[in-house]
Amino acid sequence: MGDAVPQPSAGKAGAGFARKPATLWYTRCPVPTASSIAIDRGWLDEEFGRESVRVSSLSESRLREVRESHFSHTLENLFRQGGNIPPIRAKSIGQDLSLIGFSWVDRFQAIIARQGSRIEQPSDLRGRRIGLPRRVNDQIDFWRATSLRGILITLDLAGIEHRDVELVDLPVDETYLAPLAEHHSGSLWTARTLRRQQAREVFALIRGEVDAIFTSGPRGLDLQTLLDAHVVVDLGRHPDPRIRTSNDTPAAITVSGNLARENPEIVARYLARLIRASDWAREHPDETRRIVAKDIGTAEEWVAEGFDPRLSQHLEPELSELSIAALESQKNFLLTHGFITNDFAIRKWINPAPLARAFVLAGHTGRAVNS
Repeated sequence: MGDAVPQPSAGKAGAGFARKPATLWYTRCPVPTASSIAIDRGWLDEEFGRESVRVSSLSESRLREVRESHFSHTLENLFRQGGNIPPIRAKSIGQDLSLIGFSWVDRFQAIIARQGSRIEQPSDLRGRRIGLPRRVNDQIDFWRATSLRGILITLDLAGIEHRDVELVDLPVDETYLAPLAEHHSGSLWTARTLRRQQAREVFALIRGEVDAIFTSGPRGLDLQTLLDAHVVVDLGRHPDPRIRTSNDTPAAITVSGNLARENPEIVARYLARLIRASDWAREHPDETRRIVAKDIGTAEEWVAEGFDPRLSQHLEPELSELSIAALESQKNFLLTHGFITNDFAIRKWINPAPLARAFVLAGHTGRAVNS
């Protein structure tokens, strides 16, 4: 793509008919998603290419303000699947976006401590120092929010007052986004940038500046192994889904509000491709694991251990009561701890029509949206 800033859509043309956008944008987080499958298999290009609608990854643009839409959702005609904190924040400041689905793949979520620290279980955290990263150059610090939630839940489960531990602020100058564009179907993150996400915390742990840190997913297991760190608690194995709720569980599927209003059939067709991708994943678990490993920049071994081993069975878009309640919990947490300042109603934000239509288009006529 060129370097011109994409212009807003022209809106409706003619007598009540919506003009199809010239470009549909997509972005996804480095987590297991049906979007990754559909992108890797070329099914989004196939779906819309015959109508001369270009489907482009945000990573294709050299403009940082375009790529920042992964967090801000300011770009028109954008589909996003991934962590729920950025879209919650975007909605809270008045951005025009619709919540059209979820997916839920459980993951490793742990507090880890140095060997020899005598921190063997959550109750041993009393009086200790826990690292809390703070990105100083990002508009929404989703990892700080994720880490804080994991830490506070662990303390609550252990019956420890929050004031009885020291949260050590760890400023990070690096931004979440890589500085350069990549390619048409690429993720916004390279293996190199993802590998550095917790560098500040890891060095603080090694140097003895903190006694424990929060980590998650396959990269968290990789770090835990590298450090030979002790797993104090793995929240990802807790039986209560409220405890397992995080930025990535559930992952949120959102779309620009203008596109949902003016071209609902395009939105439904996009979701139908994700449903078909999830169908394919169920039948191809090994290939799905390879695609996810490539997308998140890690080894297949870590994917198998860092996520629910049945991840290929859990990629279908849904709007379940479980996911809705989890997102409500997440929004309340962000509001309570100052990550957002404006409240809003999660259920009023949800637009269920595109997913209901998508199940029909995908041939799942017997499926309910709210399951």
